[in-house]
Amino acid sequence: MATPAADSERARTIPLDEIDVSAPDLYVRDAAHPYFARLRREDPVHYCARSAYGPYWSVTRFNDIVAIDTNHKVFSSDASVGSFVLDDATLNPVNGGIFLPNFLGMDPPRHDIHRMAVSPIVAPQNLARLESTIRKRTQHVLDGLPVGEAFNWVDRVSIELTTLMLATLLDFPLEERRRLTRWSDVVTASPGTGVIDTWEQREKELRECEACFRDLWNQRSRQPPRPDLISMLAHSPAMQNLSAEEFLGTVVLLVVGGNDTTRNSMSGGVLAQHLYPGEYAKARADRSLVPNMVSEIVRWQTPILHMRRTALEDVEFRGKRIRKGDKVAMWYISGNRDEEVIERPEEFIVDRPRARHHLSFGFGIHRCLGNRLAELQLRILWEEVLERFSRVEVVGEPVRVPSNLIRGFVDLPVRLHA
Repeated sequence: MATPAADSERARTIPLDEIDVSAPDLYVRDAAHPYFARLRREDPVHYCARSAYGPYWSVTRFNDIVAIDTNHKVFSSDASVGSFVLDDATLNPVNGGIFLPNFLGMDPPRHDIHRMAVSPIVAPQNLARLESTIRKRTQHVLDGLPVGEAFNWVDRVSIELTTLMLATLLDFPLEERRRLTRWSDVVTASPGTGVIDTWEQREKELRECEACFRDLWNQRSRQPPRPDLISMLAHSPAMQNLSAEEFLGTVVLLVVGGNDTTRNSMSGGVLAQHLYPGEYAKARADRSLVPNMVSEIVRWQTPILHMRRTALEDVEFRGKRIRKGDKVAMWYISGNRDEEVIERPEEFIVDRPRARHHLSFGFGIHRCLGNRLAELQLRILWEEVLERFSRVEVVGEPVRVPSNLIRGFVDLPVRLHA
């Protein structure tokens, strides 16, 4: 495996037109940063002619990403013209995947109608109602951890807390909640990544997900409306004529959206405070910094690496000619390290000014629906961690998710200090 020094040297010397930042192996090694730094300096709108996902453009600077993300009339998310990720196969049956249309893969007006069906779940009054439940569960999980013994933070804390929350939002049986984690992992996986072995296995498991949620949908539709996501969908007039694929696509979007971003920020925050112990000390000394620290965690981790758009017409953008039908990848991980917008972007700084000015939740109409809920869960977690532990020590190398979409962790070995 390449060393960090070797990755930095290769990023510096490789011909510019050979840089391909879509390779999942870069993210397993957390080795993509030097490549993005070079692209931001030398070719911020970069064309890669050859990759496992075909030709694509990389947009790597903060303000350019905002410009693409907010221009859906030219740069489309709609599944009918492409996809919202580089890997078409996981969303499209051409290469063995399942077509999973959902509102992340829609443009207005359909996008707005579908998004509005579930937006009440994150209304301020609903978040206020959930806060005490989140805190009690967080306290229970943290109080059950072994102090002074090594364990996997991802499994014991990040997955457990986010899956409990997701089960609550969906009113899904708590005793079966780990099925939600599994389906979230499966939907973003390709064969050979350690999650699934074949496209057939992926489809089989997702069809089981569809059948499970179809039963819940039918139950909720016969009951009075309730404040959970499945009931909201079942009672929404706009959701009554969904095809099987649209139904499954909507369900898995809610499962992945309610799971991956928060759980990987929970783990990324632990790694950040381990690498920057002085910043953790700041937060311990001044608990009012916690909300700002949460925003800095989400920026520093950037749990969603990219989103993709498809050009609807030939367009000149920052001096480059993007053709109709071209794939355009907005690399949030790079924009969140843009030195022209964010001072000392590689560093984790808990009292960073304007910490919420980041790209991790996207911009424009597709900005993450659950961003306030994610921040609430993270704030409560760190408030309770700071109450209990003087240090969360990382005691081994993180094992990262092999993906160019999810910047996440499989294993983060830690030891707690009382």
